[in-house]
Amino acid sequence: MNMMKEPSISDHPSRITRHELAFAIWITGLPASGKSTIVSALKPQLEGLGLTVEVLESDEVRRVLTPTPTYSEAERDLFYRALVFTGQKLVTHGVTVIFDATASRRVYRDFAKSMISRFAEVSVECPLAICMERDRKGTYRKGQLGESLTVPGLQSPYEAPINPDLRIDTTSISSGDAANQICDLVKAKFF
Repeated sequence: MNMMKEPSISDHPSRITRHELAFAIWITGLPASGKSTIVSALKPQLEGLGLTVEVLESDEVRRVLTPTPTYSEAERDLFYRALVFTGQKLVTHGVTVIFDATASRRVYRDFAKSMISRFAEVSVECPLAICMERDRKGTYRKGQLGESLTVPGLQSPYEAPINPDLRIDTTSISSGDAANQICDLVKAKFF
């Protein structure tokens, strides 16, 4: 049994505030690669460190910003700018943000890096064939049937991170172990 106390915000000198400790993590990967499952395991772990955490999940936010999405390039550009703006405002007010979004173009994630100084990018990696097997939402099926023409990895490119802070292969690791690895990254990079 490990008797070592996990670091938390209360371990910092009193001059450091919750606002200064907030950060953002972008969990990116193909649709159905395991992002949301990892985020479900990660959020309570970060909260256990004493952080206030908000998940900005792209499908959830998209229902508000673009209720009848076309997924055009212009619409995606606007959507990701709005998502990053929202995340940046939350971080500024002391809320740690987890972006749970494919963000198929690197420019979307690079924009977040430019706006949020305390930022980490996690690449969730899984072969397209396995993502297609896992797809509960039917995203790839719609793409194969021609009902959607912009599925990342299928009809439109997915630009994987070149140099992420962490790579997670969801074919060989559980969501809980992936969340543990991200927490280790957070402790090393932000605490």
